[in-house]
Amino acid sequence: MTAGLPSHARAVVIGGGIVGCSAAYHLTRLGWRDVVLLERGSLSCGTTWHAAGLVGQLRSSANMTQLIRYSSELYASLEAETGQATGWKRCGSLSVARTAERLIQLKRTASMARGFGVEAEQVSLGEAARRWPLMRADDLTGAVWIPGDGKANPADVTAALARGARAGGVRICENVKVIGITVVNGGVAGVRTSAGDVSCEVVVNCGGLWAREIGRLGGVTVPLHPVEHMYVVTRPFDGVPPDLPVMRDPDGHVYFKEEVGGLVMGGFEPVAKPWLSRDVPEDFAFTLLKEDWQQFEILMTNAMVRVPALASAEVHRLVNGPESFTPDNQFILGEAPELRRFFVGAGFNSAGIASAGGAGRALAEWIVEGRPTMDLWPVDIRRFARWHGNERWLRERMVEAVGLHYAMAWPLRDYKSGRGVRRSPLHDRLGAKGAAFGSKMGWERANWFATDGARPETIYSFGSQNWRPYAAAEHRAAREAVAVFDQTSFAKLLLEGPDAEAVLQRLCANDVAVPPGTVVYTGMLGERGGYESDLTVTRLAADAYFIVTGAAQATRDADWIRRHIPEEARARLSDVTSSHAVLSVMGPGSRALLQRLTGADLSSVAFPFGTMQEIGIGHAVVRAVRITYVGELGWELYVPMECAAGVYDAVVEAGADLGLRDAGYYALDSLRLEKGYRAWGRDVTPDDTPLEAGLEFAVRLDKPGGFIGREALLAQKERGIRKRLVIFTLEDAEARPWGDEPILRDGALVGWVTSAAFGHTLGRPVAMGYVRHTERVDPAFVESGAYEIEIAGERFRARAHLRAPYDPAGARVRV
Repeated sequence: MTAGLPSHARAVVIGGGIVGCSAAYHLTRLGWRDVVLLERGSLSCGTTWHAAGLVGQLRSSANMTQLIRYSSELYASLEAETGQATGWKRCGSLSVARTAERLIQLKRTASMARGFGVEAEQVSLGEAARRWPLMRADDLTGAVWIPGDGKANPADVTAALARGARAGGVRICENVKVIGITVVNGGVAGVRTSAGDVSCEVVVNCGGLWAREIGRLGGVTVPLHPVEHMYVVTRPFDGVPPDLPVMRDPDGHVYFKEEVGGLVMGGFEPVAKPWLSRDVPEDFAFTLLKEDWQQFEILMTNAMVRVPALASAEVHRLVNGPESFTPDNQFILGEAPELRRFFVGAGFNSAGIASAGGAGRALAEWIVEGRPTMDLWPVDIRRFARWHGNERWLRERMVEAVGLHYAMAWPLRDYKSGRGVRRSPLHDRLGAKGAAFGSKMGWERANWFATDGARPETIYSFGSQNWRPYAAAEHRAAREAVAVFDQTSFAKLLLEGPDAEAVLQRLCANDVAVPPGTVVYTGMLGERGGYESDLTVTRLAADAYFIVTGAAQATRDADWIRRHIPEEARARLSDVTSSHAVLSVMGPGSRALLQRLTGADLSSVAFPFGTMQEIGIGHAVVRAVRITYVGELGWELYVPMECAAGVYDAVVEAGADLGLRDAGYYALDSLRLEKGYRAWGRDVTPDDTPLEAGLEFAVRLDKPGGFIGREALLAQKERGIRKRLVIFTLEDAEARPWGDEPILRDGALVGWVTSAAFGHTLGRPVAMGYVRHTERVDPAFVESGAYEIEIAGERFRARAHLRAPYDPAGARVRV
């Protein structure tokens, strides 16, 4: 046993980079003193030491932005607390546009920033040139200024966090390699190291480049891959002021910052260079990779266009250091679904310095409180499945993913790499009919259908994209005739056993003690009353429930349910996603179509809304569920995978004279928004309760035994809510909200858009978002305001609805 390495600790943090030191520091702030941090080399020796140190506040969601803002606040205060300088400088940042489309993106970014509480403004090119005098500006179309952004010295911040952690009681042991994870009864019991064993209650994997290997020691998938990431450092030269802001030129894929009188220039090349196809070498510490000027050429060429003085500046060195990237460019945080009390904070996609303060605090809160204190779904490790750890798939994805940091942030942008992992039995049939596929949790899904011989490829735009007329026709078919959707990607879970009802009654806010054949729409809530999931539960038998949830939630929801099955309970959860394809036949003509294929009585008397029956369709027996996500009469057909093609063919043949049309997910989104149906992860999240979301009808506060989150809802009901989900219809049919646009009430910011699409039945854009106020938000408050939605700096009048603007009484789904 190495001197200073204890035999036991409450928590063991693996990794002495900035994230590991932040996690340890924040654990002490929350009262945990018995913490050990293990570093295989020296502090910051992996990727932290060569990071560029940029801290840009704005991220893709309000909570992620809040997390980064906390980092900047922490770095500004650490020196006073610890006596260790951090190099923090609030220098601001300037982002410039070379094209008209990029300027629209920057304007949208500035609007989004204001919605999230970040100061941002569009500035003239003259003002941009004044702030960045070395910059060529005559070829630019615009710029946005964010004064609160800054930069820090990564090694110094790490040292300050380590000093603060030590002061709080953390033992930091360097040159100690973790070689194993001790597991007892599905949970962490300790770590095995090169210097001896340490028993513990919690392990925190902040291993950076090594995080994937460390995860494997405990059977945990950590989907990240190292990529060669480069920047150039110049010698000091004339004209570089010490207060120069950070400047980003995303059309050129480059960024710039001042450093000791010279410049640091780096970026994200469109075609990245993954590093290694094996584990990181044992002795890799304070090590750089070989210079690769050929790979860096595109960045250098574009940088000299923006800053001509670079052409004559003396290059001090080209830094080529490996950096961990993830498949979706979001970092990985949280408790692993495979192993209890094993937490991960890794894969920071070149934003580790900006994220570390907030990520370390979020990890510590998650560990101490037993759950996140805010919605962290964009970075939650449970957004991944086991297959995401496939080495070949990760390597292919990294080539594309890195460059997307500075690529155009088009609405609905999808990846081109790593596609085709999971396919419905109908994939080839739909492809032959013009399906334009998108990807979700590895599934290839039809987003829209090019029915006139056009190429089924999406042309991105901030305005109307090329698929709109096709999706509009699909939308109208569902409203006026009949449409068929392939929704095989639904995650499907089966809970069985004598105690299945008791388990689900505790988990679900709605009452699931119902007769077999009943379908229940319900939320699963956390202790604070927010939505951990939003799903349907169908009782199959006295001891069996069929649970259907979104494709992206498969790992998360299965993990949530398993965590809440008591050890003594006689209940077992199985993932049965791969056993059933799903065909949704929706529209006023759906009954007539399906009645041609079955001898079962599909009338509302014999087959009411919210029920399930096993019936014959064509030559197969299917589980028919009368429910809808489009707001029309319809059935979801759960078909054995091997029977799916035959059932689909029968449906298509039977609907030929009824106006049947294949429809995709873009039409589905516009249909559900007109009807006010919520989407988990956007409109309802762990930060939102049923009272705030307008879903109190799906809660049974008085059911025997209660449910998780009940007490929080009762307290909230007593004091009143301070935000309410509202549906908006925009008066201008040409407005194009896509999500995250600010919502203004009587000219004051009250929230931001969570979902948006064009409502083809209503003939105008439809959006959802929460209206917030410091006092109680009741119907009178919502309905008395004058509303606007800000899109790219322009405000559009909107009408607020507390009920669905289409069929508010819900009559059409029950005919």
